[in-house]
Amino acid sequence: MQSLIGTGVALVTPFKKDFSVDVEALKRIVNFQIDNGIDYLVILGTTAESATLNEAEKELVIKTIVEANNGRLPLVLGVGGNNTQHVIDELKSKNLSDFVAILSVSPYYNKPTQEGIYQHFKAIAEVSPLPIILYNVPGRTSSNMLPKTVLRLANDFKNIVAIKEAAGDIVQAMTLIKDKPADFLVISGDDMITLPMVLAGGSGVISVIAEGFPKEFSEMVHLGLNKKVEEAYKLHYLLADSINMIFEQGNPAGIKEIFKTLGLSENTVRLPLIPVDDELSGRIKSFVTTITKM
Repeated sequence: MQSLIGTGVALVTPFKKDFSVDVEALKRIVNFQIDNGIDYLVILGTTAESATLNEAEKELVIKTIVEANNGRLPLVLGVGGNNTQHVIDELKSKNLSDFVAILSVSPYYNKPTQEGIYQHFKAIAEVSPLPIILYNVPGRTSSNMLPKTVLRLANDFKNIVAIKEAAGDIVQAMTLIKDKPADFLVISGDDMITLPMVLAGGSGVISVIAEGFPKEFSEMVHLGLNKKVEEAYKLHYLLADSINMIFEQGNPAGIKEIFKTLGLSENTVRLPLIPVDDELSGRIKSFVTTITKM
C-alpha cells in the first residue's frame, strides 16, 4: 500500500452558518490539500463530524470530494462503528470503487475486551472488498487496542494492511513498528508525535493540523521518511504550538478556526461541539498570520 505512505489528512466537513454542508468550501479545502503536497485524503473520519451527518449528507460529502479530487490523490473512506453488523452491512452495500482503503475505528462506548476487538475486525476483514486501516484512538473509544491484538490481526488477515495509531504513546507505537509484518504500515494518528514515529520506522500520518498547513507538515513527514532529522525537526517545532492550539478546545473546532482565518470556510461546528472562544481564536489567527508571512 505505497499510496498510504506519507501525509494523509482527515478532512473536515465545512458547514455554512445555517449548519448545512458547504459544498463550495469543501471543494476549496480539497484543492488546498492537493495544491500543497498532501499524499492522500481521508473522508468521513472523526474530524468530519460524521457522527452528526445524516446518510444523505454523508453521500453529498463523498460525492463532492470525489468530484473535486478528480482522481488526483488516493482516497480513504471512514467506515466503522460499535455495531459490527452495521459496519458489515455498510461495506456490503456501499459503492467503494473510488477508494483505495477503508479506515475503521476500534469499537467505542461498548468497551469490548481485546478478544472482542479482534472478533469485530475479523468479521469486517472477512467481508471488506478493500484493504483495511485499523484505527486505535483510546481517547475517544475508552479502550486501547493493544499491540498484541493489532499484530494478531495483521498476521491473520492480508487485507488488514495498516493501523492509524492515536494512543499518543510512543512506546506502544515503537512496539508495533518493531514487531509488525514487513508490509504492514504503522501510521501516526497523533500530530505531535508524528515525526518521532516516522523516524522510528512509521509510514507517515493521518493528520488534522496538516489540513491547515499542508505544505509545511507534509514536507516535515517527507523529510522524516528520508531521515533528514534536523530539517524535519525545524518544521516540527515551527508547527508545534498550532498542534496544541487546535486540540485545546476540541476537534474540529480548532482546525475550522484555521480555515476561517485562511478564508477557506466558516468555523461552524454542530452541537454538541461549539466554536473556539475569542481568546483562542485570537491566538490561532496570530499564528496563521505569522506562518503565512514566512
